[in-house]
Amino acid sequence: MLGPAIYDACAGRVDNIRALLEKKRDYIEKLPGRVYLESSHAFLKSAYLAALEFFPEMRLIHLIRDPLKVSKSEAYREEWRRRVHAPFHYYRGDDGRRHFYWSLTMNEPIFRHLDVESLSLFQRYLVQWIEVENRAMEFLERHALQERCFTLQAPEELNDARRIGEMFAFFGLSPAQPKLVVGGRKNRSIGRGQTVISTEDRRQAAEVLERLPARYLEIFETAPYANRPWCGTLLKRAGAEERLAGSPA
Repeated sequence: MLGPAIYDACAGRVDNIRALLEKKRDYIEKLPGRVYLESSHAFLKSAYLAALEFFPEMRLIHLIRDPLKVSKSEAYREEWRRRVHAPFHYYRGDDGRRHFYWSLTMNEPIFRHLDVESLSLFQRYLVQWIEVENRAMEFLERHALQERCFTLQAPEELNDARRIGEMFAFFGLSPAQPKLVVGGRKNRSIGRGQTVISTEDRRQAAEVLERLPARYLEIFETAPYANRPWCGTLLKRAGAEERLAGSPA
């Protein structure tokens, strides 16, 4: 559901998405067990367009992490793949351009408000994160699925046994062991330690946020974003660049 499927989703070729989802459904139905869990960012990049047609009983986990750290981490991973000349990580779209297999195409409407060619990788991934989160909220609202979606804030709630227990209960599942043991989960970029946001990253973020229409940022004024310590960086208000320069990571 990545690579060309992302391009198909952007181009509105939903039948191509349906064909892939039909294959996925056939595969899942052959698996043992009554529960199937898939952890993939492909859902909101392609599959969401027709997923409910094939999986009407689906339930969802919405994982949210500091967008600046997400963007810095993803930019680093693409840069790393470029440096090592990793094969099969790019494909060519109908527009004649090479596209990274795991990212949006940058033909999506949100990118039309920006000079894409002048954006850094970090800025591109920040715009992608904003687009994907808008899709998440729109998907839940359009299909009235809020009561089927459990939200986890990363990284703290991934390491919280009580919160993970609540998630199991939400989905009507029982853990394999009486006591849940979680902890130590850290999202680290390939070949380096934890993601660190620099002053330059904050400047680049402010530059992009000032150019985006406010409608893309309105969702961050409400739950499940509004109470996050990084949320102020996404709100389109006067002096956004100055706030970003002094806000915590």
